[in-house]
Amino acid sequence: MKAGAFIAGRLGFKGKMAVAATAISFFVIILALSISSGFSRQIRAGVASLTGDVVLKSSYSALPTDTAPISESPSYLPDILALPGVEKVEPAIYCSGIIRREGDITGVIFKGVEREGMQSLGAVVPAELARGAGIAEGESLTAYFAVSGRMKIRRFTVEGTYDTPVSTGLGYVVYVPMQDLRRVLGWGEGEVSALEVTLDGNLRSSERMRREAARIGIIADGGASGEDEMAACISAADSYAAVFDWLDLIDVNVYAILLLMTLVAGFNMVSGLLILLFRNISTIGTLKSLGMTDRAVAGVFLRIGARIAAKGMAVGNALALLFCLIQGSTHLIRLNPANYYLSYVPVHIDIGRILIADAASFIVIMLLLLIPSLFISNLDPASTVKTE
Repeated sequence: MKAGAFIAGRLGFKGKMAVAATAISFFVIILALSISSGFSRQIRAGVASLTGDVVLKSSYSALPTDTAPISESPSYLPDILALPGVEKVEPAIYCSGIIRREGDITGVIFKGVEREGMQSLGAVVPAELARGAGIAEGESLTAYFAVSGRMKIRRFTVEGTYDTPVSTGLGYVVYVPMQDLRRVLGWGEGEVSALEVTLDGNLRSSERMRREAARIGIIADGGASGEDEMAACISAADSYAAVFDWLDLIDVNVYAILLLMTLVAGFNMVSGLLILLFRNISTIGTLKSLGMTDRAVAGVFLRIGARIAAKGMAVGNALALLFCLIQGSTHLIRLNPANYYLSYVPVHIDIGRILIADAASFIVIMLLLLIPSLFISNLDPASTVKTE
């Protein structure tokens, strides 16, 4: 065993306060990373489940609910499916309407989908809408559609409810069979409002979605035949800019928290190491008088500091991961979806980001510990060694 490591092990300094302060800092860091990652994954996946990551719609449609159809099987569809990162392309029909239930009138968006097991004139409604309107499974609801200046009425049977994954401001979305909406709108077979492109989860950052939307748009423009309708391509990051800007702001805040907590832990460690140095001035003088260099003596105390920092990091990580496991399984802490888009605090344990944050914070703390170690070079062995 090297002399420095042996001496560091013999010096009796537990640094409980420094360990506690470091543990709290790492607890906050890991918690911030996990919550940020949870928000990002949950909201992006929720938006994708509602409208897709990239939407191809008619160039003549200003809004998703405008009734300008495109083909569900354009000539360029195989080229889009062949793009790396594209998981699937699904057709959808959007149509705004009003539902009436025992005198209550609510505006909704009807989304026609091809869902296995859904019966004709069946509907799947948001659970929040079902609770508010008193709609139960198996009951009927009357829907009113304004199409080409005429009012069309359909009676749907509620086949089930679903929990809205994220509040995007789109309003209530009621899922119905695509063929039913085709008949309401008077469209032919194969005509849809949009093609919804779902991307791989790693491509769901704002920048990447916009880049993929641009690539898909180029393919749609360049690969369209004379029979294909003109289509516009828009990413979810542009359709729901407020949501994605909010997510980007969260990431900025997380980096600020990471830096702040690292500095807090570092300066707590600096104060702890200074206390250790002042307590062992005579020991430092003795070691220097025995021929130990300033660098070697500093290494002794840096080893102690590293041990305390590592212990605090381990405790903070363990507590944060335990909290994440509890919150992830119980959704104990709730949120107001009107303000935070979700009804609970989401967490996602991203091991890669956690390891990077731990390593970066530990390195910064050790660099800060070099500051008090400079104190050693200013000590004169002759004036510090105590004689008995």
